[in-house]
Amino acid sequence: MTRVNNRKNRAQHQRPLVELRRRRSSGIRKVSFTDLAMLDAPAGTSIEYDYLIKFLALGDSGVGKTSFLWQYTDGVFHQRFISTVGIDFREKRLLYRPKDADGTPQGKSQRIHLQLWDTAGQERFRSLTTAFFRDAMGFLLLFDLSSEQSFLSIQGWLDQLKTHAYCDNPDIVLCGNKADLEQRAVSEERARDVADKHGLTYIETSAATGQNVRAAVELLLEAVMRRMEQASDQSTLPGRRGRPAPDVAHMQLTPVEESKCAC
Repeated sequence: MTRVNNRKNRAQHQRPLVELRRRRSSGIRKVSFTDLAMLDAPAGTSIEYDYLIKFLALGDSGVGKTSFLWQYTDGVFHQRFISTVGIDFREKRLLYRPKDADGTPQGKSQRIHLQLWDTAGQERFRSLTTAFFRDAMGFLLLFDLSSEQSFLSIQGWLDQLKTHAYCDNPDIVLCGNKADLEQRAVSEERARDVADKHGLTYIETSAATGQNVRAAVELLLEAVMRRMEQASDQSTLPGRRGRPAPDVAHMQLTPVEESKCAC
């Protein structure tokens, strides 16, 4: 019964993605960055949030993506996990309030429904997981601080994002995971050098102890919400693909209005 219910729940949350793809293919209208966050709730449900935000956790198999997401949503750590097959997701509701340069909250709080998609790191699932890149608004790129190979794979994951993400420069937080382990293969200095080279935010985390797990997600959420605010203010969408010249590199926003009807 639990498996059936989980299947139904996942199908409900896939509907906005299916609707988004239908709009793209049918040419009904252009789809904007704001559209991704304001798609209607699943049929038959009332909208209890202002924005639906989708993040993707990326990285080699075994870096701790699943444990990281469980720690964030449930505050628990499981010693043993079966490797993710294909893709799965966790959810969390929270209130977001913008902050000024000094970190002081300002403005109105927004109700956020956060979906955190957990991708399989194995190469054989790569064609499946990359299909979800374009619908995500931000990315948590994890590597294992005790694994040199997972660190070297960062470049490959960034190349995948450039090819498949919704824009050329999506918001990414680079997480050096398993910071609780004494044995390290990657120094903080090396990791920060790579992050600076690619313009990424870097933070060291531990899914086991919870160190900086929430902070990493909040950093990404802040970046995504700032981008949405700027896009709304300027009526532009930065970095859209398929535009041959800089003067047409921005796409006009077409915000989706929240329905007042419960039908």
